[in-house]
Amino acid sequence: MYKILQTTEKSYQLAGFIFAIGGAILFSTKAILVKLAFLHTGIDAISLLTLRMVFSLPFYLIAAWLGTKKEDKTRLSYKQLGWIILLGIFGYYLSSLFDFIGLQYVSAGLERLILFLYPTFAVLLNTFLFKVALKRIQIIALALSYAGIGIAYFAEIKTDFTIPGFYYGSFMIFLCAITYSFYLVGTGKLVQAAGATRYTAYAMLAASVGVFIHFMLTRSVTDIHFSSTLIYYAIALALVATVIPSFLMSAGMKRIGSNNVSIITSVGPVSTIIQAYFLLGEKVLFLQVAGTILVIAGVVLIGWQTQKNQEDTGI
Repeated sequence: MYKILQTTEKSYQLAGFIFAIGGAILFSTKAILVKLAFLHTGIDAISLLTLRMVFSLPFYLIAAWLGTKKEDKTRLSYKQLGWIILLGIFGYYLSSLFDFIGLQYVSAGLERLILFLYPTFAVLLNTFLFKVALKRIQIIALALSYAGIGIAYFAEIKTDFTIPGFYYGSFMIFLCAITYSFYLVGTGKLVQAAGATRYTAYAMLAASVGVFIHFMLTRSVTDIHFSSTLIYYAIALALVATVIPSFLMSAGMKRIGSNNVSIITSVGPVSTIIQAYFLLGEKVLFLQVAGTILVIAGVVLIGWQTQKNQEDTGI
């Protein structure tokens, strides 16, 4: 019986690691799809974001209903519900808006590199606000990952800084990283109480309301020039880059914690750079490759630590 419990817990931890990696890779497709949508349809940021949420909404409504039925053993307090709504607005309305705006001015590779400052912010928030001690291996993994991102970022700046709106776009992505880090930390604290499915659905529904209100105040449906190409991109953004990875990330955080997920998802820039090269024709520079190697090293290190923790605790 004990061995069965050991195997079950190992599988649980391993699933969390796989979910986090999968979610990060799928999320990394967002920048590619947004850039392609801007290029092929000429749509603006808030309109594209609105379409993304329109096609996502049915899935989150179903998930909210199912999650309430399956995960209602712990009834959420009004305070908890309020925090989930606030975090949804920060994590998927404001951060997505800043991200979409920024992608109009910077490359997909640079967007992902700037965005991946958020694990640093998340870890610092956990450390200083919630007194979560950093393990030595996490510090080393962070150092490797962000040294790699810093090197690749330097290479991008040398080639992209002359683009009009480059610094404004970079600042928007930086704001995206800050707002998303708050969501990430809050998720780590609330997902256990709410359940992964219910938490993600509620947060995304709150974000959808924020996006729709913004659109109604600033745009009109008649401003959107609908085409089959635009619909395809919107559906892909909704499913591949939003619905599926959002549930994967929440499930990953529930199993291995937000600090570990923050570091593991550093694989995102690697994925985006590769996709940007093949799908957008963006250059891959030597320093990008060097930085990518360091990022991978950090991801592998934190994955190894997850396995080591299981062995040390007899899981």
